[in-house]
Amino acid sequence: MNVVTVSPKFQVVIPLAIRERLGLEPGQRVQALAYDNRIEFIPVRSLKSMRGFLQGIDTTVRRERDRV
Repeated sequence: MNVVTVSPKFQVVIPLAIRERLGLEPGQRVQALAYDNRIEFIPVRSLKSMRGFLQGIDTTVRRERDRV
């Protein structure tokens, strides 16, 4: 479990293991969201870097007969 401390300026340091796992770089932007009673940081990625990330995903969808 990674625990961080909020500084007097309301700053936190993202632990090294998490930075490496997500491939975060210095200066990279992240979106901060308040979700229920927690804070989530989502890395902002360029559309160019997202190209092909869904390759191979199963796109079959079961539909009800009246919805085809």
